[in-house]
Amino acid sequence: MVSGSQLQLGIHPSPTASLVWGRRASALGLGLGLLGSVLALGGCGGPDLAQQPVNLSQGVLVGAVLVLSGNASAYGQDQNTGLNLALAELNGKGGINGKPLNLKIEDSGSDEPGANAAFTLQINRGVMALIGPTLSQQAFSADPIAQRRGVPVVAPSNTATGIPEIGHFISRVSAQSSVIAPLSIARALQLHPGIRRAAVFFAQDDAYSTAETTIFQKALTAKGLKPVTVQRTQLNDQDFQTQISAALQQKPDLVVLSLQAVDGGNMIRQLRELGYKGVIVVGNGMNTPNIYPICQQYCDGILIAQAYSPELRSPANATFLRRFQASQGGSIPPQLTAQAWTALQVVAEALQRLDRRQPLQGIKLAEARRLLMTEILAGTYETPLGKIRFTPTGEVIQKDFFVAQVRMEPGGKRGRFALLP
Repeated sequence: MVSGSQLQLGIHPSPTASLVWGRRASALGLGLGLLGSVLALGGCGGPDLAQQPVNLSQGVLVGAVLVLSGNASAYGQDQNTGLNLALAELNGKGGINGKPLNLKIEDSGSDEPGANAAFTLQINRGVMALIGPTLSQQAFSADPIAQRRGVPVVAPSNTATGIPEIGHFISRVSAQSSVIAPLSIARALQLHPGIRRAAVFFAQDDAYSTAETTIFQKALTAKGLKPVTVQRTQLNDQDFQTQISAALQQKPDLVVLSLQAVDGGNMIRQLRELGYKGVIVVGNGMNTPNIYPICQQYCDGILIAQAYSPELRSPANATFLRRFQASQGGSIPPQLTAQAWTALQVVAEALQRLDRRQPLQGIKLAEARRLLMTEILAGTYETPLGKIRFTPTGEVIQKDFFVAQVRMEPGGKRGRFALLP
């Protein structure tokens, strides 16, 4: 899970100039380091592994690109846990028809250049498929690289509209916001039928946030609740007093947030500290227990629609729960961890089917990647998310969705997403 130091920007909402520079310098260093690795692996005139036979000497190579540093690292840490647990489960059952699944994970940082460099590095390494990147904003930049080079991508957490449409090699196991977000609005109005005035906040420099807020606003309007105010923020904002004060002048009884974990957690805390007592609905960017150290007791009561529930009764979810709780001291798994597990499961099961029909050994890598993408899209998968499959364009088809309410324990340090009936 994410460490306290990785969340300190959320806990202390007034960073100094040196902290801001530190983040920029860290991102620059990450980008330069990845660029060097890309060049070393053949990104500049080296051998084209795609035209070589698949190399199984070190197992079946699959890559993942996650945000493990920067201001969105909370998401990548959740996903890293899910991937490693799935890897242990899959290899414990024989891997890819007796060949070990070899998973390489690269840190993209929290920006688009880092994702681009990490995707290129993994592709040059000769991976069969890619899982990631963590953020939709990164996907719009990095996925076209994989599409051009014919490498299958399974996105575990990209919910913005238009991700699968990037190209044939792009798919996702994360249901798009247009399917999930309206569910929380409907449940909020069911629980609080007296709601009349809604205020909306979103991060205008984030692809996920701008896509989701449009969906939220349409859902509100469809319910006769055209927002009384729409407030724009930035991902790195930490002081929201100006936007909150402007919103509270409109006397809202519902606040809807399309923000990520750190800025969203700070927003909730500041809303409550400035006197807002109404209902709060949040989007998928806050669908992680890593918000708890930020908004603490003020997290209590927020509503969120989810694509995963630990309470789903299925053999696949039971296996995932057993693995997660054994490794995490019995805690409750977040959605992002379940989705990351699911992404690797999809790739592995598709590889198993493909290898049984046409052994991977001896196929040119480019052809194996093409065949694998076809196999991914053709399959049906029993996962911790429930049964899923894909449209021909790579959009996930999922049956089970949920609405949860955060319930914090006394003291405000720990909580859970409690499934609403």
